[in-house]
Amino acid sequence: MIYSLTENSYSSQRARVQNTLKSNLRKKFECLCEGTSDERNPTLLNEIYTELYITESESGEVSNEHEVRQIETQSRRTATEDKPIKCNDIFKALPAQDKPIRSVLTKGVAGIGKTVSVQKFILDWAEGKENQDVHLIFPLPFREINLMKNQTLSLLDLLHLFFPETKEMEISSGEYKVLFIFDGLDECRVSLDFHSSVRLCDVSESASVDVMLTNLMKGNLLPSALIWITSRPAAADLIPSECVDRVTEVRGFTDKQKEEYFSKRISDESLANRIISHLKSSRSLYIMCHIPVFCWISVTVLERMLSGAESEGEIPKTLTQMYTHFLIIQTNIKHQKDHDKKLKSDEDMIFKLAKLAFEQLVKGNVIFYDEDLRECGIDVAEASVYSGLCTQIFREEFGLYQGKVYSFLHLSIQEHLAALYAHVSFTINNTNVFEFELIEPEPGCFSKILELVKPKSSDQILLSELHQRAVDEALQSKNGHLDLFLRFLLGLSLESIQTLLQIRRCSYKKTETVEYIKQKIKKNLSPEKFINLFHCLNELDDDSLVEEIQQYVKSGSVGQSKFSSSQWSALVFVLLASEHHLDELDLNKFIGRENKVCEVLMKLQPVIKGSKKIQLSHCSIKNESCVDLTSALTSNPSHLRELNLYKINFEETSLDLLSGGLENPHCELTSLRLSHCSVKDEDCVALSSALRSNPSHLRDLDLSENKLGDSGVKLISTVLKNPQCYLGSLRLELCKITAEGCAALSSSLRSNPSHLTHLDLSNNNVGDSGLKLISTVLENPHCKLEKLKLSQCNITDEGCAALSSSLTSNPSHLRHLDLSNNNNLRDSGVKLICDVLGSPHCKLEKLVLRCCNVTDEGCLALSSALRSNSSHLKHLDLSGNTFGDSGVKLISAALENPHCKLETLSLMFCGITDEGRAALDSSERSNPSHLTDLKL
Repeated sequence: MIYSLTENSYSSQRARVQNTLKSNLRKKFECLCEGTSDERNPTLLNEIYTELYITESESGEVSNEHEVRQIETQSRRTATEDKPIKCNDIFKALPAQDKPIRSVLTKGVAGIGKTVSVQKFILDWAEGKENQDVHLIFPLPFREINLMKNQTLSLLDLLHLFFPETKEMEISSGEYKVLFIFDGLDECRVSLDFHSSVRLCDVSESASVDVMLTNLMKGNLLPSALIWITSRPAAADLIPSECVDRVTEVRGFTDKQKEEYFSKRISDESLANRIISHLKSSRSLYIMCHIPVFCWISVTVLERMLSGAESEGEIPKTLTQMYTHFLIIQTNIKHQKDHDKKLKSDEDMIFKLAKLAFEQLVKGNVIFYDEDLRECGIDVAEASVYSGLCTQIFREEFGLYQGKVYSFLHLSIQEHLAALYAHVSFTINNTNVFEFELIEPEPGCFSKILELVKPKSSDQILLSELHQRAVDEALQSKNGHLDLFLRFLLGLSLESIQTLLQIRRCSYKKTETVEYIKQKIKKNLSPEKFINLFHCLNELDDDSLVEEIQQYVKSGSVGQSKFSSSQWSALVFVLLASEHHLDELDLNKFIGRENKVCEVLMKLQPVIKGSKKIQLSHCSIKNESCVDLTSALTSNPSHLRELNLYKINFEETSLDLLSGGLENPHCELTSLRLSHCSVKDEDCVALSSALRSNPSHLRDLDLSENKLGDSGVKLISTVLKNPQCYLGSLRLELCKITAEGCAALSSSLRSNPSHLTHLDLSNNNVGDSGLKLISTVLENPHCKLEKLKLSQCNITDEGCAALSSSLTSNPSHLRHLDLSNNNNLRDSGVKLICDVLGSPHCKLEKLVLRCCNVTDEGCLALSSALRSNSSHLKHLDLSGNTFGDSGVKLISAALENPHCKLETLSLMFCGITDEGRAALDSSERSNPSHLTDLKL
């Protein structure tokens, strides 16, 4: 009884603490901090929240592209390429996963919705909607943990400090299912050393914050606890892969979710549609709308401009225009809110914030603390005044630990202000901010402080010199951290932008900067670099290179013109900007008199990597070109799903290189066609090995018109035997296959019969013995074969007997049977096939019997089958048989029957005269409802 009372008291205490924690977290997270949240009229998260697109990722690998480039790349992926996962399900193991999910790393670019996902997860839990098996959730953002980086304390001390309500609970007992959420790994200024030998297992034992965190993530400390870490991609590798059970990626909004967001955010449906239409008209803006924060920025600007609230300036079409209007709108809001307050001048406030933005961008920081503000001349006591400029630009936050943390609303806003600082420093102080050494920030390592040297002034400095220096600095950056900054800096030099900002104009020859950029494009830059330079030209309102290439593309004369290096770069930019070209890239269009295969494959490599389907035919490929082609298979992520090669003359080891790409774990190719490519049996060694090691993606394999022989087919058959093989279509036409090859093929298909739906063995010496072996596959109850092509395979009625027997025992799957050009099939073979057609379980819809020596006798059997009420046959091809009018009359009689479902009938070259045509006309008049295509 005493035990029972104690137990009840303990449960009551646990419930009380849990309810208190839920209540506190609900209050903290129920409102969405979307820009400025008016405390009197907050934005409720559940009202505005739009589901984000989250996928399961292969790894936490680092990307060295600027995050805007990553968004552009992701925008080309289709939903079929991803493994979507709901935010509330990230700790739920898939049916095939035996190991429970303890730790999850969620990556995503700045502003893509990681923190909002965390907020929604916690709110749903606190409101009792989701994940109720979790007893306690402890959100510990890195920006707040940074404030304690020099302290020594225990995990319990940390929790009691951040969550005082937990002091009554014994969390170390293991009776609680606890989730720790560490948001913003990229903002971490605590040195995380996962190689340290210091082992911490007791939650009450004191240690440094970094030791505590690493031991918690490694599972030494509180091993039953769940861990959720979010990070921008650049810092994702700070957590070793062995400490992460699942990697997910927040991909922001799909196109459908973008429209859903705008419809929720804008009450005027007509205005919402106009905004969406305008954003779609500028691909660079619409791609950025994958980022929820950018959607909000766009709404803030376009809602005012398109509704007439703001009449000054043209509707933004570039990023610089959009962000400049956003900045102006925020200063106007500040005037409306603080018109009776005496504040510092706007210029002084914005300039100091811009300086902070620039210096912290150089360091690689996106969050700031008091010491960072002091370095830029911002009085910490007046920080709230600066955040009062509008928290839609600069935010001051009080963490759970009561420390102050500062940040710009989004990285792109920081980059825009940094560019404004560089531009204004020149126009007002004639200062080049690049007159000191810029240090490349290491991805994820934000603890190193960069000592900036005071800029030097010069009366002779020109704006074009500043731009050229900025271009050079951006090109030298390994991770592209100055790419968007450069776009903004160049865009700010336009007279229209300077008029909007009301800043002093300077004499500036735009052509000098444009020509400098074009000269850089001529050099062999990486795709990321020259693509950003084209975006820079767009910000400068210069599309001359792009327009020149677009004319070549429209006229279809790309392959007939010798391109310069800059024209190739422009072509890549145009093609990458065209979703149509990336859906299906026909490389033959670019190969002609002037452009050679090797040059096309090398120059278009970025487009090849971004394409979903590639076609190439009638050419020779050397090994180095094959490397360029297969790079699309091994890139991470790999977009290529269909590779269609026809009549390619490969170098001796080129197919080995291609096979190396196929076995790469990043390769997710679903269709591979190597028809008429001189593939020999020895080439099948590497090919089959690659497909065995990475078998689960390929659905369509075409090796037609190659000299595989039986030995090659035996090797390919080992792939089919693999239980992980899901191949649905196999084409082996004209491959010199005999019954020996059919034996290997049928053996593999009997052991793994449930996936193959299309098999083409036409124009091989299969014979009756080979067909008998294939028939053993068909009678397997697990066989799903729907299409079987055996044209010109030396089949007689003996083979048809075995085929008929198999289809009688398992008739429900086959839909298409092609037995054409088997001269010895004759009427006896046709009769055996007709026995199957009359079966009530037969679902055969298409039967091809061209050139099979069918006479009246065979037509009589077909006529009877077509009149059967169980017949499903819709397409019948009897061309090339000599049954004449008498046979046609028998077929015509079947067409008059109401049970006949035939839709297409081909009777070409059958010796038909007017007498036979009259019979067909009569049958069509009496039963016109089905037959729609008659070929005579």
